[in-house]
Amino acid sequence: MDKLETEINELKEFIIDLKADRAATKEKEKREAWTKYVSLTIVIIAVVGAVASQWAAKYGSQTQMSQIKASDQWSYYESKSIKQHLDENALAEIMDRTNNPAMAAVAKKLSVALSKYETEKTNAMLKAQAFEAKRDAASIRGGKLATSVSLFSVSIALASICTVTKKKPLWFISMLLAVAAIAQMVLALM
Repeated sequence: MDKLETEINELKEFIIDLKADRAATKEKEKREAWTKYVSLTIVIIAVVGAVASQWAAKYGSQTQMSQIKASDQWSYYESKSIKQHLDENALAEIMDRTNNPAMAAVAKKLSVALSKYETEKTNAMLKAQAFEAKRDAASIRGGKLATSVSLFSVSIALASICTVTKKKPLWFISMLLAVAAIAQMVLALM
């Protein structure tokens, strides 16, 4: 009978320990329930950061394409300037021989071409300047979005460290950085 009573007492102690462990586990889960919100925050920040990254890439591409188009227009402008200069020199040489009807026709043709060059150069210059303005605007937006992406990355890193170390202040700092990143995104898109 003593043996049975001893076993019952051991069983009671085991049950008490089990209940204590279960209560401690529930208490720990309750204390750390906020970590699931940290995980959710990380996911949300990552998604918004990915969107910012895509927009930054878009504006980076716009910057490059606008620069290429502006360079093309400036090259066209230069080619027209060279042609204009060559035609002006040719016209100056021909002007001495305008008695010849064939030379007079060439001189007239050169004069017509010279009048077109200024218009073509002005159009090329205006197009190049428009592309440069577009390039500059895209570069500014892309730069602000790149800063936003960096802030999102740091925010995600802090939140991740927070889940490992269980330090709530890191989560709050992470959320502040995410808010700053979103503000930077909004400023870039305005």
